Amino acid sequence: MGRKLIYIFCLILAIIPYNSYSEEYSLDDLYKLALERSETVKIAEEDIFISEKQKDKAKAVLFPALSAFGNHTRYTDKKTASGRVVQPEFTNEWGLRLDQSLSLSGREITALRMAEEGITKSRFDLDAVREEYLLKVASLYYDLLKSKKAHEIAGANVERLTKHKNAAETRLKVGEVTKTVVLRAKAELAGAQSELIKSEHGVRLSKTTLARAVGIHDDFDVKEPLEKDLETSKQELLDVLIGDCRLSTVDCLKEKSFSERSEIKTAAIQKQIAQDEVKYTKGSYWPDLSIEGVYSRQENEPSTASELNERIYGVLKLNFPLFEGGLRAAEVGEAKAQLRQADYSLENIKHSVGVEVEDSYLKLQTMSAVLDQLQAEVEYALDNYNAVTKQFQYGLADSIDIIDANTLLVTSEREFANTEYDYQLAILKLKRSTGTLLKTVAGP
Repeated sequence: MGRKLIYIFCLILAIIPYNSYSEEYSLDDLYKLALERSETVKIAEEDIFISEKQKDKAKAVLFPALSAFGNHTRYTDKKTASGRVVQPEFTNEWGLRLDQSLSLSGREITALRMAEEGITKSRFDLDAVREEYLLKVASLYYDLLKSKKAHEIAGANVERLTKHKNAAETRLKVGEVTKTVVLRAKAELAGAQSELIKSEHGVRLSKTTLARAVGIHDDFDVKEPLEKDLETSKQELLDVLIGDCRLSTVDCLKEKSFSERSEIKTAAIQKQIAQDEVKYTKGSYWPDLSIEGVYSRQENEPSTASELNERIYGVLKLNFPLFEGGLRAAEVGEAKAQLRQADYSLENIKHSVGVEVEDSYLKLQTMSAVLDQLQAEVEYALDNYNAVTKQFQYGLADSIDIIDANTLLVTSEREFANTEYDYQLAILKLKRSTGTLLKTVAGP
């Protein structure tokens, strides 16, 4: 008897499918994964490393270069004159050389300062890449939530139309409706089932796209934003809107973006680098000062008593180019043009950011105003559908009324869900426009 129970138990375990529970991620979890695993972010991080190495290269120019040299010279034969060796069989020479060359204009110091500014620029570029990528992740996250909500609405629609089809078939049997009513109900149900299949595909595609962006390789699911998280996000947004600014809301947002946006900081640093580039290029009109210190030792075979085998000497050179075919003037003119470009670029970015901020703010305000109306529309549509359903049961409404009421309910539910998620994303877009998204995610 015991063996029989064990056999039945094993058989049940074999029949019951194994359910693997996928991990659920909140939006904050996805943010952290994206910053850790994104190739786009890692590329920007490597730009900082490259900038630091460029600074090391610029700093290396300020130090003298120490080099060792050596050579071996063998001649065809030994030559003598009046008993003296004028050409030995071979000569060995080696020694050390210390070289340092600097411009009297201080170009090397300017180049070092430009390299340091390049590091700062790369860090601002990294912040901009991170913010843009976080917004992309948030957009994909809400796309997945929209797809899941659409699948849920499509499932509820199939369930309602199935009940309506069954009710129509029942009434057809008792002769209360014609066969066309049943056929219309079946056609609507088939269309709803088709939408359900499409929505399921949409969920899979949205999940795959999000997994690729964040770097998730296993099955997963996402959590709905908690109500307290939404309230926190709205409060953070309120702090951004008000703050200590005494201007209008849009002007306050623009002022905030001008001081916080990484792209504007990058453009300002680029302008400073362009100014230093002009100074660096003008330094070519100044002479270069070179210092050499050499220790050398020479051995000849055969050697003579009068030869000088060891030398230690220093050389001081001043090089001043007089004519280079207009090269220096062309380089200075090019640097000045690049400075003007950097200035124009900074102003252009400010204008673009200002338009982006105003657009994000207006869209957020519009969605906030529309959201309440859409919620009321869903409630009215649901009440209307329930009322029409009861009327259909008692023969006071026909199938067309049911289908119209159901279509209105499905449309309003989809529009409300999309707008609700778009509103939450619009809050993040406004933070991105003002340059505060990364701080709210990763902290100061």
